[in-house]
Amino acid sequence: MPVKKYKPTSPALRFLTTVTFEDLTKERPEKALLLRKKTSAGRDSQGRVAMRHRGGGHRKLVRIVDFKRDKDHVPAKVAAIEYDPNRSANIALLHYADGEKRYILAPVGLQVGARVMSGTEAEIRVGNSLPLSNVPLGSEVHNIELEVGKGGQLCRSAGTAAQLMAKEGKFAHLRLPSSEVRMVYLACRATIGRVGNLDHSNITLGKAGRVRLMGRRPRVRGVAMTPRDHPHGGGEGRSGVGRKRPMTRWGKPATGTKTRRPTKPSGRLIVKRRSK
Repeated sequence: MPVKKYKPTSPALRFLTTVTFEDLTKERPEKALLLRKKTSAGRDSQGRVAMRHRGGGHRKLVRIVDFKRDKDHVPAKVAAIEYDPNRSANIALLHYADGEKRYILAPVGLQVGARVMSGTEAEIRVGNSLPLSNVPLGSEVHNIELEVGKGGQLCRSAGTAAQLMAKEGKFAHLRLPSSEVRMVYLACRATIGRVGNLDHSNITLGKAGRVRLMGRRPRVRGVAMTPRDHPHGGGEGRSGVGRKRPMTRWGKPATGTKTRRPTKPSGRLIVKRRSK
């Protein structure tokens, strides 16, 4: 979908860009596949702020997306390509041969009327879901499982895909968008193709109000605070950070420090770390 620019009739429209909805074929979502979403505004179960700068935002309805793709050997027809406010990718509505309806992530090239299937006997075609053991080397896949039967967890945002590099023993080697090479069990499922809505990364929000509609509240810079509120605060005029390196509000290093736990069990599955 191409990016649309606006005439600068106001300061808010000068840099604003949006994605046109030419590829979408349906305006209203399927009622049976909707859930109401109650926003927590960054609060935990005790009502305390666990994530700062969250709150407000436009009201949303959750679309129930099928990440497991466990309806095997039942052909489905793509009925519509729809917008999903809860993710960067678009979603596709499938009508299965037995009458059931489900949403999936819409990959690049999936058109209304196309036939898709999941299972070990599925063809190597965009939108089909099958185990990595049945996917040929060099293929691009998305919605990749990390545990068998748990559902896809990797490469679900707009424009992302992983490449199948090798098969060794009971593992497949996947090169992720971050250039990290990771081992995944061959029995885990993945969907053929790249996630659609490629132009999502080219969008410019353009104004503060659009950020508020996304549920993100304003952030105050540390250098604008007092020393008692932030390590970057204080100084006469613009004095900068005033530290050897940027710090968090609680005095921890903010950049250049490894945050991954060295003893994390999944660390043994990483063949090559992501490049800086």
